[in-house]
Amino acid sequence: MLDHAHDMITRAAEKLNFTKEQTDAVLEIDNLHKATITTDAGTYDAFRFQHSDKRGPYKGGIRFHPQVNEDEVKALATLMSIKAAAVDIPMGGGKGGVVIDAKNASDEELEAVARGFVKEFHQHIGPDRDVPAPDVNTDARIIDWMVDEYEKQSGDTTKASFTGKSLDNGGSEGRAAATGRGGMIALREYARANDIDTNGLKVTVQGIGNVGFYFAQLAQAELGIKIVAVSNSSSTLVKADGFDFGGLEFSRGVADELKSVADEVLSPDDILSVDTDVLVLAALEDAVNGTNQAQITATTVVELANGPLDTSALDALEGRGVSVIPDVIANAGGVIVSYLEWKQNKAGEHWDEAHVNDEMEQIMASAMQAAAARADNEGVNLKQAAFMIALERLNQN
Repeated sequence: MLDHAHDMITRAAEKLNFTKEQTDAVLEIDNLHKATITTDAGTYDAFRFQHSDKRGPYKGGIRFHPQVNEDEVKALATLMSIKAAAVDIPMGGGKGGVVIDAKNASDEELEAVARGFVKEFHQHIGPDRDVPAPDVNTDARIIDWMVDEYEKQSGDTTKASFTGKSLDNGGSEGRAAATGRGGMIALREYARANDIDTNGLKVTVQGIGNVGFYFAQLAQAELGIKIVAVSNSSSTLVKADGFDFGGLEFSRGVADELKSVADEVLSPDDILSVDTDVLVLAALEDAVNGTNQAQITATTVVELANGPLDTSALDALEGRGVSVIPDVIANAGGVIVSYLEWKQNKAGEHWDEAHVNDEMEQIMASAMQAAAARADNEGVNLKQAAFMIALERLNQN
């Protein structure tokens, strides 16, 4: 994923005629903060990498995962700077991680690690310096612990030091569905720009977690699409006339509800080859490479996960006429609502969900429209257009 991010930056920089110094400035990470968190039960490597604050405070999630590594965190920090610039919000890019098997850790250990993270890095964090958020295996509860610890360490009571908090602790309405909603808006704007009727459009979703679920539910309700297949880590579920997401609520067991009405149950990898118009990649980074991309039947791919395609997959898909709606815009709904949460905290306000969704709608739609126009004008794909827009904005500061 780091290689792919650097490939996209380098290509966009070449198209913009950047000097080597200008390109290197975008590729370099500002700060690499590392620490070891020690609790009664163990020790854990921890990272907070800060890519760029040229447009505003560093912004990005903290993931708790046994496979967290420095290259992954560097890539995600870099992509956050690009993402914030591509959608034109005044934030920079950062990312954090702790090497821990969170799924098998006790609540007491998770709290100790969360508070330990803040104790180690609090001098590098703050409402106007670096504003972390939840990511893989972290949630509002963990962020609330971190906010509480940050208040103890710094005396700051604005709660603008972190986003993704619980509603009772300064969190924003609309956060749970934000990334999925943003992906729906990105697909809608792409369809409008290309005169595609979304009513009855066949869509498959790789990864029916929180993001994939809300994308499917909202796109069905607002765009009239037909979700003909979904997958998780154990299976692909197919339903030719489309799954009905209308009455469902998200839970980790939602796939079991869908399985009970599926026409077919296939292996997880079969999601790529299901006959469809649009494939939504909402699972993991590096899910599609130069080899397995050949299985994809869709004419449009939505990158709803971070970095689900590598460079060879992107080039192969674009080479055979498949359009890719890029992750740095398609999955930006989450960071946009995080920015709006930070904005509310700074002002001492709390907006209703309609207000939050309206604000996010304007930012997402504008970003997608700008990328589509740039792609047409420059004769480049949407991903390169988005990176070009982002690099120009980063270079202005």
